[in-house]
Order: sequence, then structure tokens, then C-alpha cells
Amino acid sequence: MKKCVAVIGCGLWGRNIVRNFYNLNALHSVCDLDKENLKMINELYPDVNTTSSFDEVISNPEIKALCVVTPSHTHFKLVKQAILKGKHVYVEKPISTSSKEALELKELAQKMDVKLLVGHLLLYHPAVNRLKMLISEGALGEIKYAQSDRLNINYFKNDRSVMWDLAPHDVSMIAHVTGKAPLKVLNAVGTCCEFDDICDITHLTIEFEDGMIGQVSDSWIHPQKRVCLLVRGTEATAILDDTIQDGKLKIYDNKKNTQKDIEVPDYLEIEPLKLECQHFLNCIENNKTPRSDGENGYMIVKILESAENMMLGAKKEALNSHEFKLSRSK
Repeated sequence: MKKCVAVIGCGLWGRNIVRNFYNLNALHSVCDLDKENLKMINELYPDVNTTSSFDEVISNPEIKALCVVTPSHTHFKLVKQAILKGKHVYVEKPISTSSKEALELKELAQKMDVKLLVGHLLLYHPAVNRLKMLISEGALGEIKYAQSDRLNINYFKNDRSVMWDLAPHDVSMIAHVTGKAPLKVLNAVGTCCEFDDICDITHLTIEFEDGMIGQVSDSWIHPQKRVCLLVRGTEATAILDDTIQDGKLKIYDNKKNTQKDIEVPDYLEIEPLKLECQHFLNCIENNKTPRSDGENGYMIVKILESAENMMLGAKKEALNSHEFKLSRSK
């Protein structure tokens, strides 16, 4: 494929996407409002075009696809403009923070006949896909429960809560490996430790198809990183620890007290982001539907929007209760 991809936004994560599309010989341009970011790109990749004009990018006929790596509240406007110009779009998660907007983007991409890929990165993780294969083969038995913990420290909060930043990974990954779609949020709580109304810890309980329960915990305040997925079936339990270098995936027999793990078939350790970028290019070239398409993105946003509404409702109820108690004490 010719150099036809433009990356919009080259901050900390955007630079990784720039690197991968450049190494895949597909990078045409990089767009960012920060002149220092563009200067860095010019130094690292002198043959790549840089610009601060988004209009210039979407008006260039040589650019067939865009990768949008900007704050989530900007996704809808940028992606919509790109699709209307007939560009294929890879947008970082979440596709939007509104299910109405997510649905509009999904339907618009279908109408314009362009590929829309949402950056649910873990759907391209080799260990995650090995686990999906084992589950589909029945190695764990009937899946009853899944739990994903994604805890880390974050000093740069540019989303409206940790849930919108991290939970798209967890919910999309659980749905992907188990083959069960999320149906509804049973419980959602969030805590604001910085007293700025932005939740930096959230806990979700979600019902998936066939009655499976999923628990998702995300945090921006944990100094010790934890990235762990547990999937329990009627026969065995899988644990995928993405913080360790080797032996990320282990399977344990539920019926043995020794908890001796079951041997896991080998899988290739390839950078998931490289696989995701390759997949996007392959979908364009061969007219395939992306694994994490607009429908997938819309499904995740619906769940997270419901969780946020539940948290906001609980907060409002707590405030009303507090005000009632104060009035009673007067």
C-alpha cells in the first residue's frame, strides 16, 4: 500500500501510532496543533509531511485514511468530517463519549462505504487471542465470570473519568475473549480522590450474554501497575497478567487443590499496536470489516454511558440525602 495514512495528534500515544505506520511504510502526514510535537516528528521522520491544519489533511486526495489520536471529546467532530470526505478512519478509543454520536458515526461510515476502526487495542493482543481460542475450544468449560483490573498512576488526566480512559479496553476485551456481548450495567461506582469531580477510580459490574457476570476495576492512582484479566469457567480458570514479560497467560484446573496450571500453546509475541495498524491497512486494501468496527465501538460506549449515568444518579441521590439531613438538623 502507498503512503496514504495521516495521523491526527502526536502526543504520548500518538507517537507510537506514528512509529508503527511509518515502519509499515504507510505514513503520509502527521497533524498536530503543538509546534514542538511537529518539530520532534520532523527530526525523527524527515521524509514525513507535517501540518497543523486538519482541513489540509482531509482535503488532500493522496491521503486515503486518518488515524485520530486526540482527546476523546474531539473524536466525534474530527471523525465525522473525515468520513464525509470519504476517508477511512482509525479512531482511538472510545469512538465517542455519547452513544448517540457513536451510532451516528457507525451509520455514516456504512453509508459512505469507508472503514471505521476503533482502537480497542487488546482485541489484537496475541495472548488475548490465544485465550479466546482456548475458550472457544472449551478449555475452560462454560464461562461464568470475568474480571479485569487495570490499575496505574496517571498524572495527565485529559478525559472526563478513568472509566472513559481505560474501561473501553476491559469491556471490549471481555466481550472478545468470551464471545458474549455486554447487555446491561448492574452496578457502577466512582470515586474522585483529587476533589475535581473527575473520577479516578471506578468499579463496574456488567451482565453479559448467557448470564455471565463481568467485573471491571480501573484506577489512575495506583503507584503499582496491575493489568490482569481473570476468566472463570466450569472446568478451569484463566489468568492473563500483562505486566509480566513471559508466561502472561496461565490456565488453572478448578478441581485440583494443587492449582497446577495447564500448559498453554505457544503464541507469537508481536506488539499489539503493530498488529492493529496492519489490520487497519489490510481491511482497507482487501475490503474487510475491522475486528473493532463502528458497531463494536458503539456497543462499548452504550455500556459506559449507562455506567456513567448510574454513577451520576447515585451522586445526585447522595447529595440530596446530605442536604435533607442538614435541613433536619437545623
